[in-house]
Amino acid sequence: MAETKLAVRRKSRSSKRSRAPLQPVAASSPVARKRPSSEGEGPPAEAPCNNDSEEDMFGDYDSFYGNDSLIAQVADIEHKYLQDKNVKTAGEIVLGNLQSGVHQKEQDNFSASNVVVLKSDKESTCQMCDSDPADGNQELMESTLDDLPSSQLLCFEKMDELSSASRTSPISKGRDECVNSFSDKIRDPLSFYAGAEHRNRTTDTSSDSKCVLFKSESLKDHLKNAMTGNARAQTLQVSKTKQLKEAVLSEEIFVARKAIESSSLDIGPFYGLPSKVKDLFRQLRGIETLYEWQHDCLMLESLQQRKNLIYSLPTSGGKTLVAEIIILQELLCRQKDVLMILPYVAIVQEKVRGLSSFGIELGFLVEEYAGSKGRFPPIKRRVKKSLYIATIEKGHALVNSLIETERICDLGLVVVDELHMLGAGSRGAVLEITLAKILYTSKKTQIIGMSATLNNVGDLQKFLQAEYYTNNFRPVELKEYIKIRDTIYTVDSKTQNGFAFSHLLNFKYSSNLEKADPDHIIALVTEVIPKYSCLIFCPTKKNCENVASMVCKYLKNGLTNDERKAIEEAYSAGVLCLLACTATLAAGVNLPARRVILRAPYVGNDFLKKSQYKQMTGRAGRAGIDSAGESILIVQEKDKHLVQDLVHSPLENCNSNLLLELTKGIQSLLLSLVGLKIAVTHEEVDNFMCCTLLGVQQQLLSKEKSFSEIIKDGLENLIEKGLLKGRISEKDHNSKSTLTITPLGKATYKGSIDLAYCNILYRELKKGLEGLVLESSLHLLYLSTPYDMTSTCSPDWMIYLKQFNQLSAAEQKVADIVGVPESFITKMASGQTIRKNVDHTVVNRFYLTFVLYTLLKETNIWSVSEKFNLSRGYVQNLLNSAASFASCLLHFCEELEEFWVYKALLTELTKQLTYCVKTELIPLMEVAGVLEARAKQLYNAGYKTLAHLAYANPETLVRMIEHLSRRQAKQIISSAKMLLSEKAEALQEEVEELLKVPTDIPGTH
Repeated sequence: MAETKLAVRRKSRSSKRSRAPLQPVAASSPVARKRPSSEGEGPPAEAPCNNDSEEDMFGDYDSFYGNDSLIAQVADIEHKYLQDKNVKTAGEIVLGNLQSGVHQKEQDNFSASNVVVLKSDKESTCQMCDSDPADGNQELMESTLDDLPSSQLLCFEKMDELSSASRTSPISKGRDECVNSFSDKIRDPLSFYAGAEHRNRTTDTSSDSKCVLFKSESLKDHLKNAMTGNARAQTLQVSKTKQLKEAVLSEEIFVARKAIESSSLDIGPFYGLPSKVKDLFRQLRGIETLYEWQHDCLMLESLQQRKNLIYSLPTSGGKTLVAEIIILQELLCRQKDVLMILPYVAIVQEKVRGLSSFGIELGFLVEEYAGSKGRFPPIKRRVKKSLYIATIEKGHALVNSLIETERICDLGLVVVDELHMLGAGSRGAVLEITLAKILYTSKKTQIIGMSATLNNVGDLQKFLQAEYYTNNFRPVELKEYIKIRDTIYTVDSKTQNGFAFSHLLNFKYSSNLEKADPDHIIALVTEVIPKYSCLIFCPTKKNCENVASMVCKYLKNGLTNDERKAIEEAYSAGVLCLLACTATLAAGVNLPARRVILRAPYVGNDFLKKSQYKQMTGRAGRAGIDSAGESILIVQEKDKHLVQDLVHSPLENCNSNLLLELTKGIQSLLLSLVGLKIAVTHEEVDNFMCCTLLGVQQQLLSKEKSFSEIIKDGLENLIEKGLLKGRISEKDHNSKSTLTITPLGKATYKGSIDLAYCNILYRELKKGLEGLVLESSLHLLYLSTPYDMTSTCSPDWMIYLKQFNQLSAAEQKVADIVGVPESFITKMASGQTIRKNVDHTVVNRFYLTFVLYTLLKETNIWSVSEKFNLSRGYVQNLLNSAASFASCLLHFCEELEEFWVYKALLTELTKQLTYCVKTELIPLMEVAGVLEARAKQLYNAGYKTLAHLAYANPETLVRMIEHLSRRQAKQIISSAKMLLSEKAEALQEEVEELLKVPTDIPGTH
């Protein structure tokens, strides 16, 4: 049969090629193009879509089975009908004979699916004619139309349009009646049965005569046109292969879910996950197999039993892959939301880009919580589960919102990368608070922590109630070196002083180059680039710029034409062989290199810590590319003994920072405990505090005060500040007296405002209500300028005065309101003695406001940094901090009714600070990883909306956008699709919530 069909198709195509194409004329049907009859009657209708051929799609055949087809039978039946004057209705005869004709075909072993026009399913409409219409019911009618393909329903709608389009002449009216007669039969399946309501109607002879006049548009033609329209109509192109794959994926997820629920040791196709996950890791990451330690870790009994886990391996050992597999198990098999906490905004964005492709393929959402991005509380999804990827601060705010809305149990898993950040100042305090709240409020939420640099693991295990796994595996051997003057030493713990001579640098320096590069950085760099990559870690951002400038200057003048061309081409292709960076890049960003150079054993002005040293040197060696990695620490003679201690000392302990960071630490925690009603008495607060890392490490506290007394002092301090209400008993700390939070206290913890600034912020906002200057954004920008950056600001007074003199009268009024007199700035610029008392914090803050104000007007960090004589990194950091603080300020004002006026103003300002670009670029910059320069490229290439990116072709994107790799293009498209899906899901949730029937309607019970 297959060979017969193929032969017929070839014959049909041959016939079409030999026939001259029809000339398009005025359209009478937007659905199908009709052939002129032999008499030439009736103009052909023009199809709405482009087709490969303008001809009749059926050629000289009515079907693949020749002339002996359904259409041929219909033509014969219609011919008999026109000759028979005694028939009451056309519908009975046509359909009765049609039925008998089809049954004859069934006897000849023709399948119904080959001849049915009105349905595509196995149960054809013609088969339904066998049953008595009296037995038909409404459900049958509805199911008939439900089963129709969208293309056929489209055809019927177009026929309706046809029937109402032409009403100007008797001829068109007659044609309408014929078409309506046919379309009515299609729309009402019961009209095909003998005994339908049509048999009770009297025959309209005038209508019959009009149908005779337009014989060329007979039922045969209508059926052919309908079939043609069905073939041409656009439908969703979903291949059966894709449908099959999706079915297999759903089945595997179901099986894996059941296996996990039953605590079975059967790991399924891929560690309890569908085999598609393994395919995605291969396609998107190039990962064919897991390392042995990764397999062992994933098979740990503690993970099978959903216990908390801490695992530690050297940098580049593959820790993240294990975490991602555990995350996918939670999302797909256990159907729970997941929170992943990362240390920096850039790493969050990188992870969002990397996991969006998995979300698109596997059906979960990836939501970014960094900077000013994130919704509190998150939308409660009915179907899809969410992976929240957050910075430490946003992760804390997210957990607070889930506890407040009693949804913390929806969070099935929390993954913390760089767990050693627990010991990192105020950010470590926030991380500790977040984990302590999760442990206390949700016993079913699993916590996974990972790090390359952990020492006092016992304390962390006790705090997190976790098991521990460690391994010394590194995919590439690491060779550590120390450079003193022009000598390279190997780090060797077996020697007496820890260093062993390796070799002398063999690089000829001119006298000028020796002065420019006394540390021989160029010599160390040129040993590996451009063939291999190299990272240079510098103590400060300024030092990064100086090193990069020096190396580039040398490379430009010291290379042959061929070498220079090769490097230029590599740069033009987006491939860099050398990066000068600060220590921040070492924390999680996946940028391995053949050689890592540490410019000095310092981070800023502080001597290098062992954990920082391990993080940086761990970037040396690229798995699958290098056989070994090299790290070289440049040391001055004066630091030699300190470095000897550094490389051989153990890692630093990870200690609690709750007490060291009072306003961001213990006081902030106590305030939120009462606000979230986690603990509302002194006794309950004591119980909670014992579950923190500080509670575990009580032995480290001074002997002056007990742990309980420290807690009591913190609560009393909050009451004095007006953030809490209640009394703490002097004699009995176990008093059952209940503490409550004040409106200011609630606004403070919900806005994540530092307690050191909450009262002054309230006063400034209150003062702003008396005379908020809205002629420009200057006044609002001042209120949104972060307090914690004023201490690092050193105004250039001449620039300050110049900017001040450019203000309008209304803007100068803002300076008077906030407390920055022009006379003060003038005297500072001229070097005169200042007698008037002026708050320098306010003056510095207003200077930073000038920077932000100029940024919003010019949207160019380079020009603004030059104008204010500030580094671009400082300006960028100021902008990011301002956007984040504006978002916090918005949440602060939302909790205080008196500040209602600020809500709309801060919403728009937050968006402006977040993107700091022209309005048309904002939709593109919402996509993770798309910054201003890339957004401009995309916009100029015609990609102007989120949808443009979501439905873009990666090959076209690479061709049209300069310096865009195929991998980057795919990530951008996946991120755009994920964001589009997230927004669509959010709207759908709102619709469903809006249409939800209330359960407490009066009178319904």
